[in-house]
Amino acid sequence: MNRTLATARRVLQQLSHDPRSIALIVVLPSILLLLFKYVFDSSPGVFNRIGPQMLGIFPFVIMFLVTSVTMVRERTSGTLERLLTTPLRRGELIAGYGLAFGAAALVQSLITSASAIWLLDMDVNTPWAVVLFAVTDAVLGTALGLLMSAFAVTEFQAVQFMPLVVIPQLLLCGLLTPRESMPDVLRWLSDVLPLSYATDAFTELGSTSDFTPTMTKDLVILIGCCVLALAGAALTLRRRTP
Repeated sequence: MNRTLATARRVLQQLSHDPRSIALIVVLPSILLLLFKYVFDSSPGVFNRIGPQMLGIFPFVIMFLVTSVTMVRERTSGTLERLLTTPLRRGELIAGYGLAFGAAALVQSLITSASAIWLLDMDVNTPWAVVLFAVTDAVLGTALGLLMSAFAVTEFQAVQFMPLVVIPQLLLCGLLTPRESMPDVLRWLSDVLPLSYATDAFTELGSTSDFTPTMTKDLVILIGCCVLALAGAALTLRRRTP
């Protein structure tokens, strides 16, 4: 545990010295939500209907990008190779990165949710549940970013994984059209994509003030996907880029 916490502290210290990454993580989601609101300024109902889903999608995408690029940079610079010559285990290393970026995701989600609800007047009945799912989505993006970074040789390749991992989930999560109306093959595929459950939860949050059993199921599935992705990242972690 001490080695995991030390790793998390080192990563957070690195992030604190990178203003661009801080702005990307903390400020950009709120700016995107502001832009989204004013794109539909003449139809405020659209923002209240789709805006909650954006609270999950924007942090998910940004944390995936930042985490995957950062992890590849650590490997290509030789930092991972040096760390893994110490008693630090791969699981502890991944857990440390997960804690560090999870903390960043928490700050990001709190600021983004506060901006959406209290500054942009997003109409939601249970703000705490919105924050909970926003944090979980951001952590999911972190976990998938750590997993996919193992398959990238360069930072550019890490960015190239976005069309493979992120865009299909955006298309099939139910944001553009209800999943129930999709062809059977696409609906079955959407059932195994974690972002679908986040979108379902945010959609339900916009119509009820209760934390329903369906939301509980969605939350458990999302947390399970985070754990599986982190476990996969630990198993596939390489010391160095070939």
